[in-house]
Amino acid sequence: MIQLLDIQQSNDVLLIGMWGMGGIGKTTLAKDIFNKIGRNFEGRSFIPNIREVWGQPAGQVDLQQQLLSDIFKGTSTKIQSIDSGKVLLKDRLCHKRVFIILDDVDELEQLDALCGSRNWFGSGSRIIITTRNKDILRGDRVDKVYSNKEMDESESIELFNWHAFKQVSPIEEFVEISKNVVKYSGGLPLALEVLGRYLFEKKVTEWNCVLKKLERIPNDKVQKKLKISYDGLDDDYQKSIFLDVACFFIGMDRNDVIHILNGCGFFAEDGISVLVERSLVTVDNKNKLGMHNLLRDMGREIICNKPRMEPEERSRLWFLEDVDDVLAGQTGTKAVEGLTLKLPRDSAKCYSTKAFENMKKLRLLQLAGVQLDGDFEYLSRNLRWLSWNGFPLSCIPSSFYQGNLVSIELENSNVEVVWEATQRMEKLKILNLSHSHYLTETPDFSNMPNLEKLILIDCPRLREVSHSIGHLDKILLINLEDCISLQSLPRSIYKLKSLKTLILSGCSMIDKLEEDLEQMESLTTLLANNTAITRVPLSIVRSKSIGYISLCGYEGFSRDIFPSIIWSWMSPTSSLSSPFQTSSANISSLVSLDIPHSSSQELSSISDHLSRLRSLWVECGSELQLSVDAKIILDALYATISKEIDSTSATSKISNMNTSALIQHCSQLRASESKYLLKSVLLQLGMNSEVTNNLKESILQNMDENGCGGCLFPSDSCPDWLTFNCEGSSVMFEVPQVEGCTLKTMMICIDYSSTLDNITSNGLANLLVKNYTKATIQLYKREALASFEDEEGQRVVSSIEPCNKVEVVVVFENGFIVKKTTVYLVYDEPIGEKMEQCQEQEEIVCSGDEDECFVREVSSNAQDYNVIVSSGDENECVVRNVSPQVALAPMEDLQHNRRKKVFKWRWKTVKQWFCKI
Repeated sequence: MIQLLDIQQSNDVLLIGMWGMGGIGKTTLAKDIFNKIGRNFEGRSFIPNIREVWGQPAGQVDLQQQLLSDIFKGTSTKIQSIDSGKVLLKDRLCHKRVFIILDDVDELEQLDALCGSRNWFGSGSRIIITTRNKDILRGDRVDKVYSNKEMDESESIELFNWHAFKQVSPIEEFVEISKNVVKYSGGLPLALEVLGRYLFEKKVTEWNCVLKKLERIPNDKVQKKLKISYDGLDDDYQKSIFLDVACFFIGMDRNDVIHILNGCGFFAEDGISVLVERSLVTVDNKNKLGMHNLLRDMGREIICNKPRMEPEERSRLWFLEDVDDVLAGQTGTKAVEGLTLKLPRDSAKCYSTKAFENMKKLRLLQLAGVQLDGDFEYLSRNLRWLSWNGFPLSCIPSSFYQGNLVSIELENSNVEVVWEATQRMEKLKILNLSHSHYLTETPDFSNMPNLEKLILIDCPRLREVSHSIGHLDKILLINLEDCISLQSLPRSIYKLKSLKTLILSGCSMIDKLEEDLEQMESLTTLLANNTAITRVPLSIVRSKSIGYISLCGYEGFSRDIFPSIIWSWMSPTSSLSSPFQTSSANISSLVSLDIPHSSSQELSSISDHLSRLRSLWVECGSELQLSVDAKIILDALYATISKEIDSTSATSKISNMNTSALIQHCSQLRASESKYLLKSVLLQLGMNSEVTNNLKESILQNMDENGCGGCLFPSDSCPDWLTFNCEGSSVMFEVPQVEGCTLKTMMICIDYSSTLDNITSNGLANLLVKNYTKATIQLYKREALASFEDEEGQRVVSSIEPCNKVEVVVVFENGFIVKKTTVYLVYDEPIGEKMEQCQEQEEIVCSGDEDECFVREVSSNAQDYNVIVSSGDENECVVRNVSPQVALAPMEDLQHNRRKKVFKWRWKTVKQWFCKI
């Protein structure tokens, strides 16, 4: 605390909050600090018991007067009202460096009256505020908050010994019983002090008697101190929530308790937050509710009241003897709202259901080791929570009304089928049937529309999950851990778009996860270790939501293990079967990766294995990142293609063609005239149609007529398709907006030459499609393209949308030269005059560098582009009807390229280009 006060270093005015439960030592600690450092200030004041004094007549003004009196010794000031007191405090204190402790503040008005703002105090002042209510310290009201903690065991023993024995160590015969008292006190200094003083000079027998009494009736002095926080709660809802937690919910999941108490109409989310702020309840890092033992006992004592009521008249029953008396004597009344009875299995008891007949307001029922005999219609229709560990029946009786239940927890039950007759349960949020070793089938989930948690851990005879699970559109968690007889999941489970956590660990007979897993768009956690699954589905890697996975020996955050999974697919030594070694119907599945700017190194690592990869889809963060990643991929491809030449394999793959085939034409010139052979290859991605057939026939006919395969016609657009072509191995274009038409097919024609040495190979190794607008890269290996079906090709085409800037790049093996590449976009209806340009003008770029030239302006009409080229101070040149892509390219090959961009060339190159034109 003294370090937080930063006395020597800072001249700012600092406010420090000290927060903790009652009796934890806030006031004691503040007093000690005050005594140690208070004299270092020009003025100091310790204002105790502010909460208590504030409620007294004239208490508010008295507190202000005390503060002034402490700071200005020997002067007395009469304050007429709280507002005039604020003005006076601000005027008198603003020139003094003061140290003030405001003890036990529980309302903002108190803080406002005594410490309105930092401007009230002189430079270097320090103010400590102690409170049980953390809400007082929110925002910028204080600079720092110190949270008081319970004492650890050694500290607790030492403090207790000083009060109980007036020495550091206990008397020998009291060693063990002292540990029990310390344990009961839970590290709370107040309880250690009070009990130590009370037990001082008492005999061991008296100590045992006191401890036994404390189990039923807490120490009055301790309870009175702790009850202050309870009495200060805002309303009866918050008080009811505190009492419910004290009796039933310690150690339970906070969210589950909120559901149950909301079902009781208690506004539990806000209520539990208030209890945490008032130090009455804690929430640990596993989201479990906790409560100090003395606070728990204080809450239970409030229920018992004074004079002490008979058990059947209390609102909540938890003490074993009391509950046994009420159930055995059937004396329960409508006052009972909650009841818990947990017996060891070897001490199980049976009661009549008639014992519940008069408990009409029973909301919460927790049983363990208990049997009920009789008609279940006697159980309250107001039940919100049923927790029955070891439920003895083979099914839940139909006479038991469950329409208002929010949570059903039947762990270690004997149920075989959950319900005799299914009831409509609109309010049910939680169903837990874990360790039900006789359960053979799940219930019909269509009657539980609001279920959020389904927990079926260790149900060894469960063989089937009802297909109605697909109706649970609000489900968040499904846990089927160790259901060893479960062989598969219903296909409908993959429709659950709300599901966040799916646990299948230990389901040793489940051997497959469907690719539909990608549809579970909210799934963040998938645990499926120790199953029969040997292959990670591609859809997991495509998922944009999954954050944590345990599957097939991989466990961790997806960002860490996805690269390892992908490498395993590409590695021939992997124990997992490659997802690409499947039927042709699955070959087109793409691996989807999000590659942020910082992950190019990761892509570089993956690119080392591209030779084994059939297809890849990389999602980049920007167009710049796309350029970087594309270079990484292309460098890797060109570095490995020389090792992949397998002419026999290539020829056999092309011999079995379908509608998405590679069509190869080869015409051999006379060897004496040329050592090169001119060849052509046609790729089709997308749907087959009459138009595509006509286009293929026209291309093949032209090949035969020309003989050399070097001119692929038609090279112009027509009402059925649009044409883009370019010299070399890449074509860049912008997809136009075609009103009323849908792009169905993309056909790619490639003219290339080869030597006599590789006449049997088609040369094509990979196809790369770069979408600059969407910042995506699609890579397909030759084998994948040869295996495409119409629908699979259409998936590729559908990713290309109007106004997208696209580049198609073909990669050939060593020894091949690509002469020309042409792309045809085929539409489902004649395009006619429906085409519109997506952009009309590019940016203007200027430069004065004599050795460089820039495209200054690109303008367009319906078909062509006009380019203004400048070399700085030299005259501008206008080149009409072109879209510049590659220097020295012929005009007729450029005029249909619709990729608009600002280019920079060396001036010498541009002059050569002009001469060529």
